[in-house]
Amino acid sequence: MVKIVVGIDEAGRGAVIGPLVIAGVAVLEEDIDKLKAIKVRDSKELSPKQRECLEKKIEGIVKDIFIVKVAACRIDTYRSEGIDLNRLEAIKFGEVLDYLGGDVAYVDCPDVNTERMRLLLKKLTKHPTEIVSEHFADKKYPVVSAASIMAKVERDREIEEIKKEYGDVGPGYPANEITMGWLKNWMKTHESFPPIVRQSWETIKNLKKDSKQARLGGWFNGLLKKEEECKVKESAESKK
Repeated sequence: MVKIVVGIDEAGRGAVIGPLVIAGVAVLEEDIDKLKAIKVRDSKELSPKQRECLEKKIEGIVKDIFIVKVAACRIDTYRSEGIDLNRLEAIKFGEVLDYLGGDVAYVDCPDVNTERMRLLLKKLTKHPTEIVSEHFADKKYPVVSAASIMAKVERDREIEEIKKEYGDVGPGYPANEITMGWLKNWMKTHESFPPIVRQSWETIKNLKKDSKQARLGGWFNGLLKKEEECKVKESAESKK
């Protein structure tokens, strides 16, 4: 009996701008060596050009691919409903598993508790797939490395589309200077952020808090300046 192996990974989990992208690939067990031959690995270890090149090769090897994109505004909605990022990823991983099926699925686990994620996925998916939930699965299993590459390439494309409309937002991560610079500049000229920004993120909450404090500080300093000007004026008039 031919065995189908599935790999699942995501891109954009920690981003403050842009979607969360989850990719799943299904490959015949006998074709896993082909993935090894093209040297798939964790997408973070590859350049954009390398990822795009491997994307085409992966498409020629695997049996099926399924990609789910969760927009920033949808992530905010889920969080407002009490669904945290781990739960959200589990829900979407389950959707991928239901579509791809497979005899065994290797998942790059976002939860600190790998067994908890495995059991949750078993509940969320309708397909009787054996699930292997591990940390750094994208480094251990070629099929997960392939999914990692597909997810990252798709997210990069989404970011490029965002840049066409909103300018250079950088890669969309809080640790990036371009991204943070764009967020700060946007706040200076707009009352709210566009739907590409995850407004439920602490990064945004802190920016809004700092901006509010800066405005209050500016108002207070302005008030002190006016009071000082009045005192100077009163002093000058009293000497006349």
